[in-house]
Amino acid sequence: MDKRSQKRAPVYEALEAFARKRVVPFDVPGHKRGRGNPELVQLLGEKCVGLDVNSMKPLDNLCHPVSVIREAEELAADAFGAEHAFLMVGGTTGAVQSMILSTCKPGDEIILPRNVHKSAINALVLCGAIPVYVEPKTENRIGIALGVTPEEVEKVMIAHPNAKALLINNPTYYGICSDVKTLTELAHKYGMKMLVDEAHGTHLYFGENLPANAMAVGADMAAVSMHKSGGSLTQSSILLTNNGMNSDYVRQIINLTQTTSASYLLISSLDISRRNLALRGAESFAKVVEMAEYARSEINEIGGYYAYGRELCNGGSIFDYDVTKLSVYTQGIGLTGIEVYDLLRDEYDIQIEFGDIGNILAYISIGDRIRDIERLVNALDDIKRLYEKEQSPMISGDYIQPKVMITPQEAFYSEKKLIPLEETAGKICGEFIMCYPPGIPILAPGEMVTQEIIEYIKYAKEKGCSLQGTEDLEANSLNVLI
Repeated sequence: MDKRSQKRAPVYEALEAFARKRVVPFDVPGHKRGRGNPELVQLLGEKCVGLDVNSMKPLDNLCHPVSVIREAEELAADAFGAEHAFLMVGGTTGAVQSMILSTCKPGDEIILPRNVHKSAINALVLCGAIPVYVEPKTENRIGIALGVTPEEVEKVMIAHPNAKALLINNPTYYGICSDVKTLTELAHKYGMKMLVDEAHGTHLYFGENLPANAMAVGADMAAVSMHKSGGSLTQSSILLTNNGMNSDYVRQIINLTQTTSASYLLISSLDISRRNLALRGAESFAKVVEMAEYARSEINEIGGYYAYGRELCNGGSIFDYDVTKLSVYTQGIGLTGIEVYDLLRDEYDIQIEFGDIGNILAYISIGDRIRDIERLVNALDDIKRLYEKEQSPMISGDYIQPKVMITPQEAFYSEKKLIPLEETAGKICGEFIMCYPPGIPILAPGEMVTQEIIEYIKYAKEKGCSLQGTEDLEANSLNVLI
């Protein structure tokens, strides 16, 4: 398809045509274009609520698309350089899980780094696949997990030749990129599928001089968060397939878990955003890179902070760096990332993406303005001046490699007992516990609890991290296997 066809937005056009017809609704949703819920109309507006409609012949059906949604998916596939694209309304969580469920059955092995998003390990709970973890390197200075190296991955592939797939997250939340091209070649050499969680990589398909994207290097499947850097509505995502993957089977897998009542607000936002990126993405992301590089330079001028970038690249565990990410190490001013995160929100009315033990991430995208960047930089300068502490020993790192004792599925469905966190050392964890965001589990079902992990959890909690995944919402107790 050429640029002219990328100017089309079939779902958006169908919704506009539908709105003009003033059809009388005797179907769901029950608010009937907002008439039954005036407060909702007041909050969202008449046009928005009026387009919150049910699947019908003129608007196609996401579970079995044959017209406008199918055309929108074909346009998306062309824009992303894939054989097929699926519009997803369950977020990239649904897309990641569909990748794993499409390639792994109970008892199959899948190779992946342990610092994956919880959605990947949740998929193992669902399908019964066995994780084989590659331990990523860590950057001791800034305390984050890095990418996986081809050398380490190949060792694991040789030891587990029957594994069905390799899954990596690229780029990571912090902007770290692995050598996805070489990893893809290795996966195919050993007869495995290459799956890429590109939740933070939509822009890699449209920007220039950015790290390689999954489809361009021949990966089999990729999960792309359009709502993060691509401009679509929250919870909307795209799943891409390549290399002759059976798209009809993948659709069946998607339909196992995805809603049959897909929101046309989400679907149309994907359609419009794809058009926007296909026509103006290169220009838009050039501005994003410019703003991020400017912010990096200004923050490093303040002193104490370290806004890192391509200088980290080492050809291996940091093969490349996504310069649109504004990740900043904060412990140089004696504050954890979560403490700076809280100060920015509570004292300066600036909401950044997340803060962890050592870092903050300010997400810069096509909707940002240079004056907003200036405000963030000035606030960080102010925080250093007003709140800087003498550096004290801090727990470093967002990640400790746990020991896997049994599969996530077996552990999740085993008999468990809720006991105080302090008493769990040496026991097998039966649930998830993670700081969210970024949603990388500190512990997953089936992993051994250690005293080091307990201390890390207590420290994260003390510093204000949002601990999630546990049955005990306060995370004072943990479910362990009996």
